Amino acid sequence: MNIKIYYEDTDAGGVVYYANYLKFFERGRTEYLGSLGVSLFELVKNGYLFAVVRAEIDYKSPAVLGDEIKVLTEITDVKRSSFTLRHKIVRINDKKFLTSGIITMVCVTNGMKIVSIPENIKKQLILHIVKD
Repeated sequence: MNIKIYYEDTDAGGVVYYANYLKFFERGRTEYLGSLGVSLFELVKNGYLFAVVRAEIDYKSPAVLGDEIKVLTEITDVKRSSFTLRHKIVRINDKKFLTSGIITMVCVTNGMKIVSIPENIKKQLILHIVKD
């Protein structure tokens, strides 16, 4: 998924504000899961949510105002109630690696009770696990 960096994404120095990378990961994750046929909108309609329970980010080089970046997302692990994704962000024009993150999601009900990932979704996630 490609994202252009706008003024609203940056701090006073024109550098992407550090917490905004979590938003970029979220967008990339939503688009990636959608490309696998996992609709978060349908999931919610059926009474389930995926909630972030762990986030780890490594900042290597900053994105700045006007940059175009690409968010790469892959699944690294799937368990009964959770799954883990790896995100990488690169600047498009020079392919420079900027940021990476590991996000763990857990499946919960609307009432925030942890439950098993619905079987049809779990099968899709397992099919796309990428090993190191």
